[in-house]
Amino acid sequence: MEVDRMLRISLCAAALLLAFSATPLLAQKYPSHPVKIIVTFPPGSTPDTVARVVAPRLQESLGQPFVVENRAGAGGNVGADFAAKSPADGYTLLVSTNAAVATNKVLYADLPYDPERDLSTISLMAWAPQLLVVNPSLPVGSLKDFLEYLRRNPGRVSYGSAGSGSASHLTMELLKSDAKVFAVHIPYRGFPQAVTDMLGGNIQAMFAIAPILLPHVKSGKMKGLAVTSAKRSEMAPEIPSVAELGFPQLESLSWIGLLAPAKTPQDIVERLASETQRILREPDARKVLLGQGFEVIAGSPAEFRKFQHAEIEKWGRVIKSTGAAPD
Repeated sequence: MEVDRMLRISLCAAALLLAFSATPLLAQKYPSHPVKIIVTFPPGSTPDTVARVVAPRLQESLGQPFVVENRAGAGGNVGADFAAKSPADGYTLLVSTNAAVATNKVLYADLPYDPERDLSTISLMAWAPQLLVVNPSLPVGSLKDFLEYLRRNPGRVSYGSAGSGSASHLTMELLKSDAKVFAVHIPYRGFPQAVTDMLGGNIQAMFAIAPILLPHVKSGKMKGLAVTSAKRSEMAPEIPSVAELGFPQLESLSWIGLLAPAKTPQDIVERLASETQRILREPDARKVLLGQGFEVIAGSPAEFRKFQHAEIEKWGRVIKSTGAAPD
């Protein structure tokens, strides 16, 4: 009987040891087959560029293909919903922006997923201020002129954004609310088509990250009126900041993060975070992102979670106070 008791104790101890060691063992074997990275905007967009900077380097360091798949639509909700409802095994990741993983939680009453509940944060990869530009056809030369023009011509100016809930959308809505002016919102699936329509005169204004717009500003095809930061941008020192123009509340960042479905094993999240942070800090990766106008952040999962919640709170107040809604 003593032998039986000792055998049962040994078996229980072995089972406990196996239970405690199973998760680390999974992480050691991860990944064992290709990993899919869902990008919530089309090819050529900045989130797509960032994903394609990180993917081959993750493949090199982790030994399996990391395949980028673009799933655009509904301000990023289509791709984010797909990722949120994918198996939480580390083989489906998400690269997205403010909208789909933060502000859309407040903007959409019927959002089919909850960005905080259904997604695990891995790393806040990069962020950038925006530039307010107008079409040269508008007879304005400053932010003050632009606001006066909107007051005199309510509803006759349309502005583009990277999608409902994006920083480019909500920043303009906040400006409209504070200045008591009106302009028609035209949402796009990312910036490329919005820029094309801006150049074609189909829309008259937009907020977007500086590198996308500066070549057109320098060529005279667009007018730069303000940058959404506390101080002027080194890339365009001739353009005033919103703070110096009397609108410090318009300070606004476009940001890009890496996430996974909720309940993805924490050791896999930590391993992906560690590799992503290392990759983003490499000089060549940093150079690509700086060329896109983005400052590398490379934050931890906990830092990203805290930042995500703060952004939901901040822009949620803007959405509620301005009545901003998806178009």
